[in-house]
Amino acid sequence: MEVILAKSAGFCPGVQRAVNMVYEQTEIPERGPVYTYGPIIHNDEVVRDLESRGVRVIHSVDELAGLPKGTVIIRSHGVSREVYEKIESGGFDIVDATCPFVKRIHNIVEEQGKEGRDIIIIGNPDHPEVQGIRGWCRTPSVVIENVDEAVRFSRINAEKLCIISQTTFNYNKFKELVEIISKKGYDINCVNSICNATAVRQQEARDIASKVDAMIVIGDKSSSNTQKLYEISQKECGNTYYIQTLVDLDLTAFESIRNVGITAGASTPNNIIEEVHTTMSELSFEQLLEASLKTIRNGEVVEGTVIDVKEDEIILNIGYKADGIITRNEYSNTANLDLTTVVNVGDTMQAKVLKVNDGEGQVLLTYKRLLAEKGNKRLEEAFNNKEVLTAKVANVLDGGLSVVVEETRVFIPASLVSDSYEKNLGKYDGEEISFVITEFNPRKRRIIGDRKQLLLAEKAQKQKELFERINIGDVVEGKVKNVTDFGAFIDLGGADGLLHISEMSWGRVENPKKLLKVGDDITVLIKDIQGEKIALSLKFADQNPWLTASEKYAVGNVVEGKVARMTDFGAFIELEPGVDALLHVSQISREHVEKPSDVLNVGEVITAKVVDFNEEDRKISLSIKAMETPAREEAEEE
Repeated sequence: MEVILAKSAGFCPGVQRAVNMVYEQTEIPERGPVYTYGPIIHNDEVVRDLESRGVRVIHSVDELAGLPKGTVIIRSHGVSREVYEKIESGGFDIVDATCPFVKRIHNIVEEQGKEGRDIIIIGNPDHPEVQGIRGWCRTPSVVIENVDEAVRFSRINAEKLCIISQTTFNYNKFKELVEIISKKGYDINCVNSICNATAVRQQEARDIASKVDAMIVIGDKSSSNTQKLYEISQKECGNTYYIQTLVDLDLTAFESIRNVGITAGASTPNNIIEEVHTTMSELSFEQLLEASLKTIRNGEVVEGTVIDVKEDEIILNIGYKADGIITRNEYSNTANLDLTTVVNVGDTMQAKVLKVNDGEGQVLLTYKRLLAEKGNKRLEEAFNNKEVLTAKVANVLDGGLSVVVEETRVFIPASLVSDSYEKNLGKYDGEEISFVITEFNPRKRRIIGDRKQLLLAEKAQKQKELFERINIGDVVEGKVKNVTDFGAFIDLGGADGLLHISEMSWGRVENPKKLLKVGDDITVLIKDIQGEKIALSLKFADQNPWLTASEKYAVGNVVEGKVARMTDFGAFIELEPGVDALLHVSQISREHVEKPSDVLNVGEVITAKVVDFNEEDRKISLSIKAMETPAREEAEEE
């Protein structure tokens, strides 16, 4: 078999640069935690490896609230100007790994906006690169992805346009859409911003696919540029396979193939490409031809008689030139099971062929996978009916959880285990959890479960119920979920409410973290409801210190207070939390005082007389000089 590997397959310079920058940051522990804004690239293998090195993926600036300060790496797709500003204002360092080609587009749309041109972006509106580009547009922007959208496009209030493209967009499709828009009579400045590496990669895939019997495209399912490579290859070669790793490839499909082409997306690691290339290269035409002539094939169900049983192995006579072997792992998912306790010599049993030749001339069989067919059928029904399943967690893996349903394993990725980031999945080991099947492909050993959507649905229902029962002015119970410098988020049992620092007390609160701790139970007042936003308060009306202020601080009363802050014209005295009074500089002493700080200190307790009380404006005036007056007059009379 001839194997043709695309020269451009794998990491492009921009992706390689971004990945290297993340790995470099993990080698600088003194910089603190490392975060990436979104997955650094669209490849689960790379992201999982970085997570094992302590790199955490965040998907919004809001997730940084309460996290330890460290370094945020901007992924190769780029982000909006607003995201940069919010990250910096949060006190985090930024390492910009934006692809230079993408950065060029940011500069283009910004400059074109200064010239008064509206921006048309040819690309996928949901792609992070496109979303980032829109964040640099100074003028209105629109995303066009297909012919229908280009035909319908109209700008009544704009005469001048600038057309740019997502870097990974199909070049021929880009030209087609530009041609449609150009006929509409606008003053258009068109900039071909498709990455040259992308264009080369796409053309090379097209050329290879046009002259091979089969084409293999390697890359993550979420990778936009890999998806386009697949579309291009499939047009030229109907026998095109889209895989993430070698595990996804059914090698028996290549038995009659004379030549095969291989390409890969810009976010596909070289080790995965090499594994596929090496495997395909080792499959000679003669080997495949021989395999096609065998009387049994991989996946075939055979029946045999047990001729020997060991603790970890069963040997079957299956009527073939070689005996069949069932290992402990292929008999059951039960760890350390003694096979001599469940199978006897002479028993007749069925099994499925895993490998016609295990390398030692014997046929490798599986019993548990045959039993799992029943489980597969059960899971397929659950998948089609969107049924909620419940099973015990069998294994905690690096990238998620494994559960078993009727001898069939279901993988729940870490990102789908919970509705929030879970650093330690170990707590789920042996626990019974509920989930739904979101991907069912037993042929490729991809049966994916999702627990997150159930939790989100439950949260949405609780949120709905909460908003149906609460009203402005209600006093409710909650639990402190997070504390920040500007306030605290309170879990109300369905939604979070914000208790702003200004609403934590009738008095002044300098640091919310000294007042509240995560996990505290708290009684709060619902101050306002705006859509899904709930504003909370601890300023209960019956605790308002101004209710009794007119009696406590009547004119003529002598009071004590603490110097809270000072200005050039006077000092503000805290009489009690929520009640401040002004001690004017002229009322500090009968002697001339230039400024309050010359004679007073913040935190100092002073005694003064109330000389003015304005309840309507909540203003109180004090005087120390007024207390000195009688004594001075008596001294003068003597």
